[in-house]
Amino acid sequence: MTFREYDEKRDAEPVKRIWREVGWLEKKEHEQALAAVIESSRTVVAEVNGIAECMVNSMKGSMRYLDHDVDVACIGGVTTSRIARKQGIAGRLVAHALAREAADGIKVALLGIFDQGYYNQLGFGNGAYERWLTFDPADLAVDVRPRVPVRLGNDDWERIHRSRLCRTRSHGACSVCSPLMTKAEMLWSDNGFGLGYEDEHGEELTHHLWCTTKEVEHGPYNVSWMSYRSKEHLVELLALVKSLGDQVHSVKLYEPGGIQLQDLLVHPFKSRRITKQSGHASRMTCAAYWQARLLDLSSALADTRLATKETVRFNLAIEDPIERFLDDKSTWRGIGGDYIVSLGSSSQAEPGRDSALPTMTASAGAFTRMWLGVQPASGIAWTDALSAPPALLAKLDRVLSLPTPRIDWDI
Repeated sequence: MTFREYDEKRDAEPVKRIWREVGWLEKKEHEQALAAVIESSRTVVAEVNGIAECMVNSMKGSMRYLDHDVDVACIGGVTTSRIARKQGIAGRLVAHALAREAADGIKVALLGIFDQGYYNQLGFGNGAYERWLTFDPADLAVDVRPRVPVRLGNDDWERIHRSRLCRTRSHGACSVCSPLMTKAEMLWSDNGFGLGYEDEHGEELTHHLWCTTKEVEHGPYNVSWMSYRSKEHLVELLALVKSLGDQVHSVKLYEPGGIQLQDLLVHPFKSRRITKQSGHASRMTCAAYWQARLLDLSSALADTRLATKETVRFNLAIEDPIERFLDDKSTWRGIGGDYIVSLGSSSQAEPGRDSALPTMTASAGAFTRMWLGVQPASGIAWTDALSAPPALLAKLDRVLSLPTPRIDWDI
């Protein structure tokens, strides 16, 4: 088995075949999207009989942690051909990609999951629930009259990406660095279109939304993302969505962090009952579709500054299952081991053990979830691989009182 960097001449056609076999390459535009993904990321492949049969790419990005940004690697494109399934190749290739990112100083890795369980064996843990609301746009309780927007299409990917990077971000929000990833997302859109607003000079896109739909006439429309910098921007975009209500019967909208969209709907439960059997049914859905794991525990905690006067110190015995997926040549072995951890206005994790301190045992994924604030420590201890004395869990619940991390970027 050979793991190596993607080579355009050798691997372009085999990778296209892999993506066709998994159903990701159905249109000509999808091939252009694949090219943008590869150009914007670090891509590795696994050879079987001298031909690439598995692929993984990783993209540089950032995640907001309270008031600062953390460098992250977004793992994507994890695909295996039909002849290479159930050989343990994808897991080893993902571990190989993570080791390279850790060697480059990346502190956290993120990925979207096809189902729960597979990436847990690589040290990942569930992120927070993300919420989507489907509703009649005419039911938005927004009284603002929107200005006439500018049309946005696939050729506007660079300015759209700049606008996304400058958006308001709450705790947990992620941004992918390369504008080519926004281009790829737009190329994958069914009947995609954007609407937005520029600054007074007509140069910078200050706020916008991007929509997709399979049924152009009446919807449902899916608002893939909204980018805005202020409350006024958000309200104007929602008013723009409402203006579509004369023709479009339903819109599916991702709920951004820090707000509750149900506040802005007229009679949400009545609408849900009335439309229950309709193809335009009003509803709310949620799922923890992304996962995260720490790649460098000590570095991530050194940058962790919590809004508290209390400091909690404890022993941490952390188990990282990724080690068994790494080959002997890898200098990075995950984050497993014994640490003395301090969490407070300044935090740290140092190798060692202090017999005078209480001890927590945790998997890499469970500790990452606690650090991010996905759930309180006491809740994670009930459902995941994390254990500590009740008094320590109670202190951690107070100190790690974080906003819910909302990813706000489809990774």
